[in-house]
Amino acid sequence: MYSVKSVKDIQDLNPFIVVGCGGGGEKFSNLEGIETVGYIDDNVKKQGKQFCGKIVSGSLEECLKGAPDAKSLVIMLPIGAEGAALKYAVQAIDAGLNVITSFRSLSIGENLSLKKFADSKNLVIKEIGPRLDVVEKIAGIAPKKSCEVLPKISYTPKAPVIFVGGSSQECGKRTTTKMLGIASKERGLKSAIISTDEMGLEEPTDFNFRAGSLSAMDVPSAVLFAIKYVEETKQPDIIFIEGQSSLTENGNPHPRGLSAAILIGAAPDAVIVGHRPNHPYREPKGIEEEIKAIEAVEPTKVVGLSINLKNADSDMTLEYFEDKYNLPAEDVYHNGASKLLDAIFEYLEE
Repeated sequence: MYSVKSVKDIQDLNPFIVVGCGGGGEKFSNLEGIETVGYIDDNVKKQGKQFCGKIVSGSLEECLKGAPDAKSLVIMLPIGAEGAALKYAVQAIDAGLNVITSFRSLSIGENLSLKKFADSKNLVIKEIGPRLDVVEKIAGIAPKKSCEVLPKISYTPKAPVIFVGGSSQECGKRTTTKMLGIASKERGLKSAIISTDEMGLEEPTDFNFRAGSLSAMDVPSAVLFAIKYVEETKQPDIIFIEGQSSLTENGNPHPRGLSAAILIGAAPDAVIVGHRPNHPYREPKGIEEEIKAIEAVEPTKVVGLSINLKNADSDMTLEYFEDKYNLPAEDVYHNGASKLLDAIFEYLEE
């Protein structure tokens, strides 16, 4: 009812003041037929500086002094800025401006009082929505509302972060992550283990959450929040993060985006790759392809292989994999992960 379907729906609301001097604000300003006459941002570092050819103001009152001909205000703020978005919407309507909101910061459906306020002033209020109506049309089903809910986060870990990836699902990532934690403890190190699957229930895992339950936009934030949390609560010497699925697995492309999102959130210092040869119900492309993909997505290094020998041919020994890929390989289920931990620290010390 309130959704903007086309830029033509809002061209007659020109000229605009834009709240939010970031990517969203710039995108809106560049829409065909849109005229912007002012910009507002709460970030004092942006105020007084140019953005898209205009000087950024710190308040609506200040902006209107320099742009008295503004007819409408558009709110392009991120998730987590709902309070600021609501403030600007109320101020704009009170000042006689039409309002365009974004589902990320201010859903009209969840704030119907704003619609009533705008109606009382004979003003227009609309929302740039997530277009889930289109998803429902093409797929037959869609969420009732956007699944993107986590705010953005920037955080630089103090401890080294190790990502445990794999060439397929069910290749031994969870076991490898657990065994790396055990090997660290045996050396007197304090490790933190983050499982990204609901089945990460075994010690010494610190906590687990199902990354696949989140939107792809939220997964990196969730991983980074997890890293920040364990550092604040445990002060670990090293952090291990269990990956999910694979970047390259054939036959089941759905979780590959999840794997990439976890890897991006982890931004690891080093990576261990798991592999299960002759996988009975997965179709891995292979170790070489997975290594190339991981190192292409993130500026990191694969330093060792965790080989699940459950379905391996008799000639597929650990030595076979080490010779073929020039990386240390270990069967952590039977031998533990000390060898892989050596490889990690040897690389980190270089």
